[in-house]
Order: sequence, then C-alpha cells, then structure tokens
Amino acid sequence: MKKIVGVFLFLLIQSALMAQSNSNIELKEKPMEIATLGGGCFWCVEAVMQRLNGVVSVVSGYEGGSVENPTYKQISSGLTGHAEVVQVTYQPDIIDYKTILEVFFTTHDPTTLNRQGNDVGTQYRSVIFYNSPEQKQIADKVIADFNNEQLYPDPIITEVSPSKTFYKAEEYHQNYYNENADKNPYCSFVVAPKVQKLRKKFKHLLKAE
Repeated sequence: MKKIVGVFLFLLIQSALMAQSNSNIELKEKPMEIATLGGGCFWCVEAVMQRLNGVVSVVSGYEGGSVENPTYKQISSGLTGHAEVVQVTYQPDIIDYKTILEVFFTTHDPTTLNRQGNDVGTQYRSVIFYNSPEQKQIADKVIADFNNEQLYPDPIITEVSPSKTFYKAEEYHQNYYNENADKNPYCSFVVAPKVQKLRKKFKHLLKAE
C-alpha cells in the first residue's frame, strides 16, 4: 500500500512540475512587443501610455528623419524630418496593439497636419511607425474604422510609415510629466487634460494607482 501511495505522489509531483514547465514555456512564447507613436509633444503621449495596464516601459525619442542622433535643439527647428515619438514596450497578452491605437487616437487630434494645439511643425505630426506588417494592417483598419464612424469632424491624416531607427531623447525628457507635473505650466495646461481624458474614457484599461 505504501508503495502505491509513493508512486501516486511521485506521479502527482511530476504532473505539477510539467504543468509549471508548460506554463513557463507559454509565457516565453509571448514576448514583449513595441509600438512607436507620435502625437505632438512626446511628454503628452508618454504620460498617457505610461498609465495603461500591460505597458512595461515608455521611452521618449525621435524618428522619421534623416539626421543621425539628433538633439532636441535640432528637432525643435522642424528641419530634421524627425517627429517626437514614444517607444512603448507592452505585454500583448494584457493589452493589444489595436487597443493602444484606440487610446492613442482618442487622446490627441489626428486630423491636424503637423500640429497639436499651439505646437506647430513637422516634429509634432501625428504618426505611427509600425514594426511589423501586422501592425500596419491594424493601424490602417483602426484609421478606417474611426473615419467611417466619423468620430472627428475632419478625416484622420495620421502618417503610417515603417519604423527604421529610433533615437532616444535626452534624459531630462524621460518620465517628464510624472516628474514635472507641478513645476511646468505646460504639464498643467496641455498634458494634464489628456491624462484626465484617458482616465475618463479608458478607466478599465488603467494600472492601479
């Protein structure tokens, strides 16, 4: 009898170990993914994306131009071709690319060319730099759906281009809103309303605070 019980316990333990191993394999099969988005000043987009459940990190930077390793001063001229963007690393099993884009389009104005409010220039254009053919298909569909539903009085003119080289912005631009919300009036008057809109429309998608 003891022998049978011992064999049973051995098989039970082996089964549990295999289940845990399979679970680990399943987790490894779902790697992080990256979304690269520009919707005006990157401080705004960064603050919005940081609050989404499933988003692991958000890095502000530059992409889309011809100048290598650009500085903020160069970007501010509007002559580099680069846009201010954020690189969002997220867990696709928690939040998918489509949902990220829906939040993106709802928290900035994708109908104005090279402009977000008082921020004017090609560096402030609405843009999606896709990292795979699947991302392009999703972006095109979300844009088409938003236009068909006439969620904006004017058509969406967001640029959809392949991602090539992302340049990380200077350190003082990183995590900007979280560290300067009470110090910079721009945060109070421009960034904060976007965060408030996010909390109002997408409460179910937010990280616990």
